[in-house]
Amino acid sequence: MISTKFKLLVVIPLYNHSATVRKVAQETLLYYKDILIVDDGSSDDGVQTIKDMPINVIRFAKNKGKGAAILAGAQWAKDNKFTHIVTIDADGQHYASDIEKLIDAAQKHIHSIIIGKRNFADPLIPLASKFGRKFSGFWAKVQTSKQITDIQSGFRVYPVELFGKYKIFSKRFTFEVEIIVKAIWMGFSVQEVEVGVYYPQPSDRVSHFKFIKDNARLGVLNTYLTIRSMIPIAHRKYIEDEKGCLISVNPFKVVVEQMKREDNPFHLGISAAWGSFWGAIALPGIRNIFLFVGVGWFNLNRAVAFSVDKLAMPPFIPFICIEVGYFLRHGNFITEISWKIIGVQFFQRIWEWIIGSLIVAPIFALIVGSIVFFAGKILRKSLIYGSKVDR
Repeated sequence: MISTKFKLLVVIPLYNHSATVRKVAQETLLYYKDILIVDDGSSDDGVQTIKDMPINVIRFAKNKGKGAAILAGAQWAKDNKFTHIVTIDADGQHYASDIEKLIDAAQKHIHSIIIGKRNFADPLIPLASKFGRKFSGFWAKVQTSKQITDIQSGFRVYPVELFGKYKIFSKRFTFEVEIIVKAIWMGFSVQEVEVGVYYPQPSDRVSHFKFIKDNARLGVLNTYLTIRSMIPIAHRKYIEDEKGCLISVNPFKVVVEQMKREDNPFHLGISAAWGSFWGAIALPGIRNIFLFVGVGWFNLNRAVAFSVDKLAMPPFIPFICIEVGYFLRHGNFITEISWKIIGVQFFQRIWEWIIGSLIVAPIFALIVGSIVFFAGKILRKSLIYGSKVDR
């Protein structure tokens, strides 16, 4: 669980920005006093320029990458009881005054990642940066079905408990793309807040971006994320319960816990039926919209609905749907697994999955909803009886 108490640490990853890091630190101190600088193996002694300031410092003996620096900052924050970190670049690109905007958004969306969406209207913004933002945003939408305007922005707020819940392979600048995509897969929401951005004249810019090597890293990462997004194996999910705490989605544990809290088994049964119905429907993306809208519209139990839909995860329910769809089309079931069946005729199997899900989904929803309803009634009776005995 994640406490809703809010305590924020500013993390400044530093790598060879001795000319700007002191100014960034000074401006940040005007708005926030809890600051940690993670020196990522700098060779220009930039950290010496802030040694007289009330700022915590972590130093790497050699360069490990921006992602590694952020992870170290997040671990330090966790060890020192901070609930959130805000990362701001040491090159002076971001305005420390905008931290307040990010904090306001983070306090309203306690379990969300808040991205500072940079205003790219300035004519000094490099065309490469504009293209890179649109390019990364396109692939993020392919991988998550979510529109993220500025996934490359390093000015953002993270809930500390996000770290460690999913393996992040990138340790350099691609870290900031990977963690957003995987956070969305886990059920974390991403909010964007418009912030200012400063780009100096080209002759004054200091960039550590290696065009060939870093673009290759980004290409490999997007290939991996895109392929993983297409594999029909559910990601580990986290949802917010009625008390505002983030809980891991274990369908059975969540349902039992909600049975203990709620005294209306019928409401739980309908919630379970709704979640399992849309979990079984073979319309990825669209089904999530209907699931989400229905939970709010019908005032269903959010925790139950969003957890039981994982019961329909591959391969069992999709396999049954394909078999039913195949039977409806051909009058018999698939009795062999071959390259022709699963490869050459792949799109036919997808069509049969969709057709079959229209039959399987309501039956599955009725079964799951009924089980939850009757189990809820039995559990409520045992809890009532136990309370009477205790008296």
